[in-house]
Amino acid sequence: MTLTARPAVERFLAGEAEAIARLCRAMAERFEAGGRLLAVGHSPAERSDVRHVTVEFVHPVIVGKRALPALGLAPEGGPLATQMALVAEAPDIVIGFGAHEDTRAAVALARERGCLVVDLVPDDEDPFAAQEAGEALYHVLWELVHVFFEHRGSRAGGRGAGASSFLYPMLDNEAAADPDAVLTDVRASVVAKAAEIAALRRRTLDDNAAALAGAVTALRERFAAGGRLLALGNGGSATDAMDLVADLRAAGRPALDLTEDTAVLTAVANDVGVEAMFARQVIAHGRRTDALVAFSTSGGSANVLAALAEARRRGLMTVALVGYDGGRIAAEGLADHVIITRSEHIPRIQEAQASAYHALVRALA
Repeated sequence: MTLTARPAVERFLAGEAEAIARLCRAMAERFEAGGRLLAVGHSPAERSDVRHVTVEFVHPVIVGKRALPALGLAPEGGPLATQMALVAEAPDIVIGFGAHEDTRAAVALARERGCLVVDLVPDDEDPFAAQEAGEALYHVLWELVHVFFEHRGSRAGGRGAGASSFLYPMLDNEAAADPDAVLTDVRASVVAKAAEIAALRRRTLDDNAAALAGAVTALRERFAAGGRLLALGNGGSATDAMDLVADLRAAGRPALDLTEDTAVLTAVANDVGVEAMFARQVIAHGRRTDALVAFSTSGGSANVLAALAEARRRGLMTVALVGYDGGRIAAEGLADHVIITRSEHIPRIQEAQASAYHALVRALA
């Protein structure tokens, strides 16, 4: 089995670096004018991106970053254009995923309202490559829109780069006082991130070739025996679980998303505790013929560890996609197949993990 990373993401980001830099500046201006980010998509896979965008912008995973207002519009709330008509306002920013007519109508309405529209209609014949490019784009937008907030703070005598200095070290330079210089440096940062993303994807697939092949073989055996795949994760990792399940279902494979039911999640978290929110579902759904795929950028999330332990007790085969050095999951052998993306930067980890689970889906489909 050959597993290779496609170069589409690097070509896309590097080729659009100037436009992306200007878009980041325009988004910062919209946010400061009271605008919100609205993400919209129709298909199950597109909905996972919608949810990923909102959690990235609302939840400041880097201490000190601003929590930016973002809302996700998906079909469970009714026709997308109807939802857009109720919420869209002129200062808002809209990211539209996919070519479905419902999404197109919502995006067109937002444009008429004066919203800044970022339209992601994939033109790549490979939907997985297109999804990976889109994910990389909104991660880069999230990272670099803060540059313009902090640049303005620096000019006003604020704290400058602050918590984002590792994302944009040039902010502390005297050249950052020049808005055009900032734009130039952001464009260069986009190109550098494109190369970093592509390199980490390749390294993840190369370093984990044996683990991926073993996971594919084990998953095939489980499916052949009538088993199902259960997937879980927290935050952005929850949206990766959503996307994996959507892709497997589209390929005709039975899969359950343990992040999907907010009533179950909030009931368990409120009444028992956050640590039990996935393990309780493994107890309810897990069968000996099933497999559990867990996403954790840290490799140490307590509720993920508890779910893996429960799955092992019940005889499920387990796969874990983790970042950093693999955390406790790798160190203590808490999953049967562990795929490690060796990075300490959460967006880069998630981008490389997308390539890894897309490789699993390709092989299983």
